[in-house]
Amino acid sequence: MGQVSAQKRIWGWIAFDWATQPFYTLLLTFIFGPYFAAIATQALIDGGLTEQVADARAQSMWSLGQTVSGLFIAFSAPLLGAVADSAGKKMPWVIAFSVMYVGGAWALWSLTPDGGGLWFALIAFGIAFVGAEFALIFTNAILPSLGDDAEVGHLSGKGASIGYWGGVLSLIIMLMLFAENDTGKTLIGMDPLFGFDANAREGTRFVGPFVAIWYLIFMIPFFLWVRETPKPRVEGDKIRDALDQLKKTLRNILERRSLAAYLLSSMFYRDALNALYGFGGVYATLVLDWSIIMIGVFGIVGAITAAISAYVGGLFDRRLGPKPVIITTILILIAVCVVIVGMSREMLFGVPLTAGSSLPDIIFYVCGAAIGGAGGALYAASRSMMVRHANPDRPTEAFGLFALSGKATAFLAPALIGIVSYLTNSPRIGVSPIILLFLIGLFLLRWVEPEGDRKTWFASPQPS
Repeated sequence: MGQVSAQKRIWGWIAFDWATQPFYTLLLTFIFGPYFAAIATQALIDGGLTEQVADARAQSMWSLGQTVSGLFIAFSAPLLGAVADSAGKKMPWVIAFSVMYVGGAWALWSLTPDGGGLWFALIAFGIAFVGAEFALIFTNAILPSLGDDAEVGHLSGKGASIGYWGGVLSLIIMLMLFAENDTGKTLIGMDPLFGFDANAREGTRFVGPFVAIWYLIFMIPFFLWVRETPKPRVEGDKIRDALDQLKKTLRNILERRSLAAYLLSSMFYRDALNALYGFGGVYATLVLDWSIIMIGVFGIVGAITAAISAYVGGLFDRRLGPKPVIITTILILIAVCVVIVGMSREMLFGVPLTAGSSLPDIIFYVCGAAIGGAGGALYAASRSMMVRHANPDRPTEAFGLFALSGKATAFLAPALIGIVSYLTNSPRIGVSPIILLFLIGLFLLRWVEPEGDRKTWFASPQPS
């Protein structure tokens, strides 16, 4: 096969964001997550619990799945990244984790309305989640090779923006053609496509296979155009070499104040953001009694603002650097969380609302737009900031550590939400720990250098 142009290589890399975003938009947040919560709640009510307690227990189940998956990712990512850098190849790892992604997503079809396959679906979701996150690590590690620091910020925002547009399109397709509402019709009033049985929720359950098929189709440009720079073959025990290098890197982190502060900061604020994504649709189901269709429209609003803000954030990143973008978006997300915790169907910050008031719905749609907008820009700026701290010779290891910082406490937000939901029997109050995590992340950013420390650190001799 002939040489692939630099521009094609960039578009191939961007194709990954387009291919994978439906996992986060459709499965984690707006379709499967709320569907799982609704099915789990009904199963628990059928088992004898009251509706309020069942809501809290269902939220705890969903948090358990993400906690276990997050812990596995956290403690495997740095080693896998180090091994990949030592071996010199990333593409075989992307292929292997793509298989996990597709298989796990496809298996979500098994969750039936009677609660059959509830735990199996939770495990399948975890497998798909692990596949998606590990594939992301190895793909992010390619980013530093696509341009200089200023251009990387723009490319990160551009890729994230295009990915979110993929999320918007996939969500619109699901809502218009497949996901059924309480009347058994889709958003445009038609029966689910392909003769899917609305009573068996087959249109909604198709979200898993749909995400898998989407990935298989749109990853084709990635595998055709993304090429790795050949590295000399290194003889020896790659795992032992990777472990030695990883130990050295971990020791050096303690001497790199900016990197250490950034990893700690992102550990908390990305955990909070992921929890906000993972529990936004669940909150709408359990607190506001929204249907899948309403949640889907909410998702479209959020995904559109994410697509726009990720691109705009990339432009600000290129001009000002990623740190101001990160700080601004965290402040917006804190404000959103305060509103969410202070609102229910019956009241707003303790002020009673009239029965049947639409104000909570309107406010939560605005919150969805803010979450999408701030979250999209925050995601793009965060990986841009990591590039500014990464060893140019070991990018996969760097993004493995970045994944560790994003997942080492991935159990924390879901676990805190689960515990608080359980203790208060309130899914609304249960999301309050997210505010604390954002505040910790914001505080730690004060020690992060605006342009990172890569140029100064790797331009001078480092400790052995």
